[in-house]
Amino acid sequence: MIHTIAVLLENKPGALTRITSMFARRGYNIESLAVGPTERHDVSRITLRVDCAEQPLEQIEKQMHKLVNVLRVTELVPGDSIERELALLRVSAQPSVRAELMALGEVFGARVVDLGPDAIVFELTGPPEDVDSFEELVRPHGLQELVRTGRIGLNRPSRSTTKRPKPHVLV
Repeated sequence: MIHTIAVLLENKPGALTRITSMFARRGYNIESLAVGPTERHDVSRITLRVDCAEQPLEQIEKQMHKLVNVLRVTELVPGDSIERELALLRVSAQPSVRAELMALGEVFGARVVDLGPDAIVFELTGPPEDVDSFEELVRPHGLQELVRTGRIGLNRPSRSTTKRPKPHVLV
């Protein structure tokens, strides 16, 4: 089962290595990894997508909390969280198909960030599933290059009019 995990940790040298090494030692593949600053300059946030069963996930969470720099570990549960990804795609675009590609990009909210004589570079930000779909649709045109940031996400804020189950917090 694939899980999205958000880890808040002190922004110190070696903290990321300790987290990723822990997954590697247990033989789990990290499918995506995004790291960046938070609203606090001394705290970073790591968002991981990892394939593991529920039981080992709890063991991993306990092991993460033993690491000195880890402040909080939260699982981002689908439906209770908002997840996004950024992608840049360079697609072959001869003049005869440019209009079609640009219309396709418009449907997905992709921006054209560079236009060359025989290629277009699109920037797309959205749910990972939308990025997957756009990639699949432009691939037959000649996907020359693709780079994706990996998933990032936040738990949805509580709504005062609706009772929502609390997201699963691994503490």
